[in-house]
Amino acid sequence: MSNDIWMVRAGRGGAFAEDFIEGNFVSIGFPAAGEVTSPVDKKALVARMLAKHPNQKWMMAASQLKRFFDEFSVGDSVLTYDPGQRLYYFGEITSDVKTIDHQLSRCREVEWIGQVNRDSLKQATRNSLGAISTLFAIRGDAAADVRANMVELGSNAEPTIEPDNDESDSEEIVVNIESQSHELLEDRIASLDWEQMQELVAEILEAMGFKSDVSPRGSDRGIDVFASPDGLGLKEPRIFVEVKHRLGSRMGADAIRTFLGGRQPGDRCLYVSTGGFSKEARYEADRANVPIKLIDLPKLRELVVEHYESFSPTGIALLPLKKVFWPVS
Repeated sequence: MSNDIWMVRAGRGGAFAEDFIEGNFVSIGFPAAGEVTSPVDKKALVARMLAKHPNQKWMMAASQLKRFFDEFSVGDSVLTYDPGQRLYYFGEITSDVKTIDHQLSRCREVEWIGQVNRDSLKQATRNSLGAISTLFAIRGDAAADVRANMVELGSNAEPTIEPDNDESDSEEIVVNIESQSHELLEDRIASLDWEQMQELVAEILEAMGFKSDVSPRGSDRGIDVFASPDGLGLKEPRIFVEVKHRLGSRMGADAIRTFLGGRQPGDRCLYVSTGGFSKEARYEADRANVPIKLIDLPKLRELVVEHYESFSPTGIALLPLKKVFWPVS
């Protein structure tokens, strides 16, 4: 691979870094794949893993197995990371794929050549090495930076740390992470079925301090969720919610007019559409006599993020999320 370098993570949190270095290998797991041979048929591999564990997503695992079997070659450069020491270990692949008695059983033998202190690397390189994949290729400037800062194995020399006052790289990766998290969260919300979507909307209203009620299956009241301060509708505001979970299908003005029919003073309306709204629908909402808020998928995602910490255990189980802390400059 010329000057490119393969990065192979030593398990979650670098748990097997010592095994990799002392045993002179890198390896990956994915036992659900069963026996794998080169060339890898990724489609068949995914089908086989889905047959064993149908509730998991296996496309990324299949892609990484294919790379390890079909794209790695003897003589390629490889890197792994020991977070406890903040050291990257640099080596050369010396074998085809073998099976070993290890939790990560699919291995390639490696001759370890040198080490690189993470603190010696440029910020842009450190950012690129933070990818979440088990294995990936390090290319261009990042690969050159790794090679330039490599020292002898076992070296105790202090890393050369150059001040990096350009915060643009850090800012860019934060923006990219935020954008990706928004897209992934919207994907997860979109994957809910229509009953779960109603429950999610009710959960948001509960988190905002209202008491909500989801209409039972088969109800034809034209209202999917009702909420009010007391849960009975005796106190204002009385909130009437229509939920349309039709991805790719915008709601039009007629749907808004129908929903608003029969609403009374003191009522407040929410119309949730994961497929979005037409311009005419938004115009109809703007001119309505009863206050109404149109909520599309991005706005629904914003509401989830804003109120998630007040979700009940049921709501958290419906849409499990993890908070990630990012250091500020």
